[in-house]
Amino acid sequence: MIETPRLLLRWPEPADRAPLHAMWADPVVMAQLGPVKDRAASDAAIARHAGYRADGLGFRAVVRRADGRTIGFCGLKPGAPDTPIAGELEIGWLLALDAWGQGYAREAADACLVWAWAHRTEPRVVAITAAINVASRRLMERLGMRHLPDLDFDHPASAAGDPLRPAVTYAIGRAA
Repeated sequence: MIETPRLLLRWPEPADRAPLHAMWADPVVMAQLGPVKDRAASDAAIARHAGYRADGLGFRAVVRRADGRTIGFCGLKPGAPDTPIAGELEIGWLLALDAWGQGYAREAADACLVWAWAHRTEPRVVAITAAINVASRRLMERLGMRHLPDLDFDHPASAAGDPLRPAVTYAIGRAA
């Protein structure tokens, strides 16, 4: 478990499924991330991340300490093999709409970076998002990540012509 002043980041439990499903089914939340997910696709995403746990990786449920509510999904995973960040250590986050704009994504991502530097040996952590996802790009910059234009690419999960297809890559290096 990763703890911050306001959040707990823990492996998803059965009670997290409903709030995570609701988040992935919200068209506003998913507008710049990809298509909404039904319950089966949500469960598949949770299961996929559980498969990374042997290495201490995988996204975790983001739980607000004040009320115990699951408000998101955040963590680290191996970069997808069909992208320029294949095999690198990738960070990502996703929050329920009513948790936006309160600093939770930054708090969770900062905590994941601290965890990465303490428990992993990779020289950097990378992040990708759709080029049009200004909010995520701003958060990447606030985390100290810098844009790596040479690693920008057309995301294979999005069809040609989809505005989410052009993807950008950011990275932050391990402090010396």
